[in-house]
Amino acid sequence: MRTADWDEPEGVVLRLAQRAELDARYGRDDHEPGPKPTAADIDVYLIAVDDESGDAIACGALRRLEDGVAEIKRMYVRPENRGSGVATAVLRALENEAVSHGWRTLRLETGTEQPDAIRFYTREGYHEIDLFGYYVDSDLSVCFERSL
Repeated sequence: MRTADWDEPEGVVLRLAQRAELDARYGRDDHEPGPKPTAADIDVYLIAVDDESGDAIACGALRRLEDGVAEIKRMYVRPENRGSGVATAVLRALENEAVSHGWRTLRLETGTEQPDAIRFYTREGYHEIDLFGYYVDSDLSVCFERSL
């Protein structure tokens, strides 16, 4: 796991792969309410790399929402690396980063067409909350939170 710049090419490739997967799941490309994350508003961006090949295989980011609260953005694991534990490793690393920044609450939005993500976050101790922020009026969003 390593810290990366938002615009680093390996991270861009991972986020484009995530976008293509979500476009396919939703059958459209307008499935994300609110502004897309940018280098200007992402506080932490992590990339997981394969120990053997050195290839980037997963990513996740944190965006500060308010004092003590951050949002998980762009959690993604390449399909061929799912089930390996890398998603949990990225999530734990993001949680550790959040604590180091003084953020004791993490929130996230996932989608109705992502039951695997819903199961993952529930299994990892996140509980469903009311839609927040840009997601309040979204019929595609499911939001979660965890106190650290």
